Amino acid sequence: MLNVPKSKKGGITDLAYIMVVLTVFAIIVLFGFKFMDEFNTKIQGTGVLDARGSTAVTQMKDMYPTVIDNTFLWLMIGLCIVALILAMLVAIHPVFFILYFVFLTIIIFVGGILSNVYQEMAAQPEMVNVASQLVYTGHIIQYLPMIIGVIGFVLAMVLYRTYQHST
Repeated sequence: MLNVPKSKKGGITDLAYIMVVLTVFAIIVLFGFKFMDEFNTKIQGTGVLDARGSTAVTQMKDMYPTVIDNTFLWLMIGLCIVALILAMLVAIHPVFFILYFVFLTIIIFVGGILSNVYQEMAAQPEMVNVASQLVYTGHIIQYLPMIIGVIGFVLAMVLYRTYQHST
């Protein structure tokens, strides 16, 4: 039998956490990349740096989308794995599946709203150039409601299957 604290709740709160963290991180990445792009343009135009400094700033700007985009992908995968592991620690009675499903529907709806917020920001004329270079980030946020839904159903299976093994 699992020895889990009674106050530990899994599943829905983990999904909400994943959704908010991914959306906030995506928005920060988008604005960070825009800042880096403008910084590079300004620093190249001033002539303050020598050739090596200008090359280094350009190389950093060129690596930014790849590194941050892959980091975003791994962040999403890591958060999902952690949510699954935490769901295995909680035994919930199957009676609460209906309530879980209602909250999952609400979370998916909110995920759609957050997805649209990011997409509206990325569609602004000032951001289109930088947003188009963040491929993984754009796709993950675009399909955020579907990703949250799939993760939610997998978490439901884990949560309620764990109850059968703990009784």
